[in-house]
Amino acid sequence: MTAALTKGDFADLVRDEVGIDVAEGDLGRGFDELPGWDSVHLLSLLVLLEKELGNQLSLPDFLEAGSLDSIYEMVTR
Repeated sequence: MTAALTKGDFADLVRDEVGIDVAEGDLGRGFDELPGWDSVHLLSLLVLLEKELGNQLSLPDFLEAGSLDSIYEMVTR
């Protein structure tokens, strides 16, 4: 993953690697609004992003996130 991860790239990653069908415009939707989303997907995304970024991310921060957009902002700041 490059340092210049775009929201579109992030949506592609979620769709292709986590298996949730989202587009860039869906990132701001709450997790309860994403068809098929559950806590296993959140943990899968955490592990995937840790591998891609090469550093440890905060599970409590992920658990507090209300949307994929919140996670995107967390990992790109």
